[in-house]
Amino acid sequence: MRLLLLGPPGAGKGTQADSISKKFNIPHISTGDIFRENIKQNTELGMKAQKYMNKGLLVPDDLVVDLVKDRLMQDDCKGGFLLDGFPRTIPQANALDHELLAMSQTLDKAINIQVDKEILIERAVGRRVCKKCGAAFHIQFNPPLEEGTCDKCGGQLQQRKDDQEETVVKRIEVYFEQTEPLIQYYEDKGILMNVDGEKDIKAVFDGITQGLRG
Repeated sequence: MRLLLLGPPGAGKGTQADSISKKFNIPHISTGDIFRENIKQNTELGMKAQKYMNKGLLVPDDLVVDLVKDRLMQDDCKGGFLLDGFPRTIPQANALDHELLAMSQTLDKAINIQVDKEILIERAVGRRVCKKCGAAFHIQFNPPLEEGTCDKCGGQLQQRKDDQEETVVKRIEVYFEQTEPLIQYYEDKGILMNVDGEKDIKAVFDGITQGLRG
């Protein structure tokens, strides 16, 4: 099964991706992981990507596509894969289609996790992370027993910079500007599957598995 995961920041893609990967026994592939692994291994593509990242620049589309293509050609992808974080734009989607076609493959489904913008902001802004052990809490949905203190290790909880409201709003706006057009792109191809991401985690996963089996 060859799948693609769409959804704005805070939609719960990471959580669902892990569950989908285990359920269908396919690798969860994120561009961030690909970059880190190639840089760690000092591959030619990894060194090229790092030059852009060190300058604070976006890695060009053609290089991202080459990195993804290289990953998809590895043995563990023969039975399928779950792409997360790529493609982000229509040109990247076109390039992915081209590369898959060259490999005699196509995407089976593009899973779009839908969450209202206000709920996304509420979810992100309320997150708190332990400075010591990294455990995550939420002041509304999963509060610690003692305010500001980690239940697991007693460490101090903090709000990450990228969870501050101004940053969160900007990230969501960038998503809707750059990535949301992909929803129509995959709908036109007849492979889009919309899932209500405002339900609890298990209900969202059940919706995804039912949709894939249907």
